[in-house]
Amino acid sequence: MPTRLRDRVALITGASSGIGRASARALAGEGACVVLTARRRERLDALRRELEAAGAQAVTFAGDAREESTAVGAIQAATDAFGRLDILINAAGSGSYRNLVDTSASEYDELMDTNVRSTFLFTRHAVPVMLRQKAGTILMISSMAGVYGFGDEAVYCMTKFAQVGFAQALDRELRASGIKVGAICPGGVKTEFALGKGRTEAAVAASGMLEPEDVAAVVLLACTQPAGSRIIEVQMRTMEEPLA
Repeated sequence: MPTRLRDRVALITGASSGIGRASARALAGEGACVVLTARRRERLDALRRELEAAGAQAVTFAGDAREESTAVGAIQAATDAFGRLDILINAAGSGSYRNLVDTSASEYDELMDTNVRSTFLFTRHAVPVMLRQKAGTILMISSMAGVYGFGDEAVYCMTKFAQVGFAQALDRELRASGIKVGAICPGGVKTEFALGKGRTEAAVAASGMLEPEDVAAVVLLACTQPAGSRIIEVQMRTMEEPLA
């Protein structure tokens, strides 16, 4: 097994599918011990068994990323199992593609809680561990919708811009303490994301969107930078898509 991340411990939110699952596979494939968290316990357990069969070390913590108890419990699971936490991948997310007047307050709350609150909670509770270690890497899985505003996606864009701004501010706050913070901003990705909320399975399958593994490769790149360098932001598009 490759060992660029040997002895490193990575916590991945949203690990039961999509970019989170692909990132867990990529990091574990380079020797990282992984902590997998999402709501769907059976999927987490299946992924854990897959990774263990390939020689990786993995633990799971099932819970809703929007709840502070999940963030606290997952980070505790990491330190209990492995004694440290080196990498946090904030991959939990939700999408909804609607124009503004068709977006309800409850849909706004769901997007903000899933995309922004979860990112805050996990980062808030991971940083004290990394400060004690004087090192760490935190990545926000944002979107090109966090770089450009798109019509019929205003609230979704709001949440993704928030993640990018959060990453930029934390880079300034935490860099002197040895903690790297960055944002990964892909365009459309072929996942379950937003199915029934503006996407259909057929449209996703027929699209020229990125594969989750494309994004996971950039996550791995950011996590394997030499100690003296950091990746602040990556914007990703397929060759079929324009920049904006």
